[in-house]
Amino acid sequence: MHILLINPNSTASMTEQALDSALRVSGPATRVTAVNPVDTPVSIEGGADEAMSVPSMLDEIRKGEALGIDAYVIACFDDPGLHAAREMARGPVIGICQAAVQAAMTISRRFSVITTLSRSVPIIEDLVQAYGAGHHCRKVRAIDLPVLGLEENPLEAEQLLVREIERAKIEDRAEAIILGCAGMSLFCQRLAAITGVPVIDGVTVAVKFAEALVGAGYATSKVSAYNYPRPKPPAPVSPVRHPVSSCP
Repeated sequence: MHILLINPNSTASMTEQALDSALRVSGPATRVTAVNPVDTPVSIEGGADEAMSVPSMLDEIRKGEALGIDAYVIACFDDPGLHAAREMARGPVIGICQAAVQAAMTISRRFSVITTLSRSVPIIEDLVQAYGAGHHCRKVRAIDLPVLGLEENPLEAEQLLVREIERAKIEDRAEAIILGCAGMSLFCQRLAAITGVPVIDGVTVAVKFAEALVGAGYATSKVSAYNYPRPKPPAPVSPVRHPVSSCP
């Protein structure tokens, strides 16, 4: 099977990191490739960034469909354009937030999420609620480090994450931790070893979910809501209207 990992932002180094994480867990019969648009924000940190990233992300899915891609992973924790992407694709489309939340509910009764900036907290809280995990999520926390800071200052990022995980263990009584950014995937194994708590990276979980669904023969339902977009005729070209000025 062929899984396409799409990083909706335009930072190629982040795409490579997510691909490294995906390749670490993918099976020998699975081909994983990764792509990112070049005309989207360098990081996704809020609703405006999300909105600007979606059209180009959908273009990558259109290309993938022409190539016969079996499944897609959207490697941004806000799961931008996830429902629209599922309308475009024949195979499963996995968002890393939804995958991580479902994994956390499977291996723990209570979990907390740790993300980058505080402005992302309400977005993630709403997603967790939408995925039916509001009762299980004890808290969404932020280390107040920008997404690009994870690459620029990895030592500081790891220290901030360890501190926040230890607080979540005590204050939230969290039994598992979800890393709320695809850019945190490189820290996952070390954080689990240092803190002694299961630490969940959505990229790796999403890849394994995609493998499982494709391997079991499941595709995206086209019965109703996720049916392919209806074809639309091009909009009629309106004549150019020039402003009329009156002479004195």
